[in-house]
Amino acid sequence: MTEETPGFDEQPDVPSGATSEDAEPKAAPSVEEGAAQAGDAAAAQIAGLTAQLDQVRTALGERTADVQRLQAEYQNYRRRVERDRIAVKEIAIANLLTELLPVLDDIGRARDHSELVGGFKSVAESLETVAAKMGLQQFGKEGEPFDPTIHEALMHSYAPDVTETTCVAILQPGYRFGERTIRPARVAVAEPQPGAQTVKGDEADGTQAADDKESGGPDEG
Repeated sequence: MTEETPGFDEQPDVPSGATSEDAEPKAAPSVEEGAAQAGDAAAAQIAGLTAQLDQVRTALGERTADVQRLQAEYQNYRRRVERDRIAVKEIAIANLLTELLPVLDDIGRARDHSELVGGFKSVAESLETVAAKMGLQQFGKEGEPFDPTIHEALMHSYAPDVTETTCVAILQPGYRFGERTIRPARVAVAEPQPGAQTVKGDEADGTQAADDKESGGPDEG
């Protein structure tokens, strides 16, 4: 039998260069530490998702702005095309009506001379109706004030019974299409007689003086 040395306890084998702490078994992490690690990981994941969400929102805002800008440009394009289409149509109609003016003048002269009869009258009235439906309007009347923007004065005279430059005769009617003047009215105008206002003023003064004389003067009661 082998005698054991009293007071000597066996120690586990420790690799050379290792400390006693390494030889001791490590304790398992506590529940609190595990929960803290899991919370940190979840917070990091949420932060990453939030950053990605912000990037997606930024990209969505940029794309939305691009779509809105394209829509506005398209609406402007449509309005511009529609405006140009209407302008081209008005110019085409105005040019057509301009070519018809000599025919309308002939019809007017025939009517003035009582020559608009029979089949010619029916055709002429149909043509005038179509021109009116297309927007042609005739203007120019005797007695209206002279307006150089719509009247063309071919004859000039003086008259004692007018107080301003007045159209006294319509030599050729004017025509307009919408707000566009196709042809100004060609007229004869009359201006107030030179000195007419002075003569009228003198006559008024003479009448007042005669009335004062008959009444015994302005100061007499």
